Amino acid sequence: MNRLPAATVLALITAGCTVTATRPDPTYDLPSGRVVPGIEVLLSDSMALLRDKRVGILTNHAAVDREGKASVDLLAGDRRARDANARLTLIFAPEHGIRVDQDSENVRDTIDPATRLPVISLYGRRTVAPPDSLMRKIDVLVFDLPDIGTRTWTYVGLMIYSMRAAARTGRPIIVTDRPNPITGFFIEGPLLDSALANPEDDTPQRPGRAYALYPMPLRHGMTIGEMARFYNQELGIGADLHVIPMRGWSRVLWYDRTGMPWVRPSPNMPSLQSAMLYPGLVAFEASNISVGRGTPIAFQWFGAPWMRVKQILDLFADRPLGGVRFVADTIWVANATDRKYPNQRVPGIRMIVTERNRLQPSRIAATILWALAKTSPDSLRVDTLAFDLRYGSPAMRRALTAGEDPDVLVDREYQAAFAFREHSRRYFLYR
Repeated sequence: MNRLPAATVLALITAGCTVTATRPDPTYDLPSGRVVPGIEVLLSDSMALLRDKRVGILTNHAAVDREGKASVDLLAGDRRARDANARLTLIFAPEHGIRVDQDSENVRDTIDPATRLPVISLYGRRTVAPPDSLMRKIDVLVFDLPDIGTRTWTYVGLMIYSMRAAARTGRPIIVTDRPNPITGFFIEGPLLDSALANPEDDTPQRPGRAYALYPMPLRHGMTIGEMARFYNQELGIGADLHVIPMRGWSRVLWYDRTGMPWVRPSPNMPSLQSAMLYPGLVAFEASNISVGRGTPIAFQWFGAPWMRVKQILDLFADRPLGGVRFVADTIWVANATDRKYPNQRVPGIRMIVTERNRLQPSRIAATILWALAKTSPDSLRVDTLAFDLRYGSPAMRRALTAGEDPDVLVDREYQAAFAFREHSRRYFLYR
């Protein structure tokens, strides 16, 4: 019998689930097509919330129904919306724009070609709230955006800002729930240091941190609707919040078991495999390590011209990094949107997920940083604040670069992650 690492077993038990070491994927036999996203539930049985109202929607084209139709098109053209006299009048877009094709700052306002409605960008140098002046031109705001299951996702920060705008202007906000693509079953990783967290709106005096909001684990195990409930209460926002749950979703489901199509939620999230490894590699965007942005394997690979690949693979061979295989892989980085080593062949390491229920991305991240500091201390460059805002723990970053054992450091973080899990259970909508 294959044995799971002790930390993983404890994580599963604390999550309130049964541990089955002999079956890597407990959802393997579940039928596909069973999950109905919140936007479809809204249209089928909750249209009273939109009846005779001017509706605004905050969304992008990754928010789709089971047939792949975007939510903005559903609200604009669905017969049930017309029967309820729900009038879509305004569209807001997050980072990456309405078409999820922008990978830079200062995303511009545009016109939606299908509805001819204005699309107001809420992403300039940073994520900002919907303006109160525009909120007053609608009667209700629908928020429908996909989450990625990792604390660093700016769409969650935008949801918080939107709930505040709704509360300020006396408008209800409807959050239509969507799957956590990397399950609501696992939690892991350091909590964001409370000294770094900032859930407040962006202001000239204190820039917002839509990707560093709250002291929660790197991999939080909640859906976006559950987080709306969590933040509305924990931050005292007091929005008139209506969360429309999914049908058929359970906490053990990986996204490819939902029956829903994968539409990349950002330009550099091409697949579920990228989403699985994203929690481990996102912090390295704050370093001189490429994570493959602009390639088909973004967040599944890391590399740099100076990286000592063989030495790092030798170090990895002695570590308990379950669920993943590491292979040397030199790739051509052409469209490097992070401007790291463009138009070069870059040596690096490809990560291939072999058993996703044993995968611990935060442990992988810690081991990568430790190995890089050990093998190339004079070449590695890290923007320490930006790294800490993503990984979460300045103390861990300092310890890892000083050579402390990554597994010891990661194991210490589980107790705080478990405590968060117990606290967050009251906001759960699914088993």
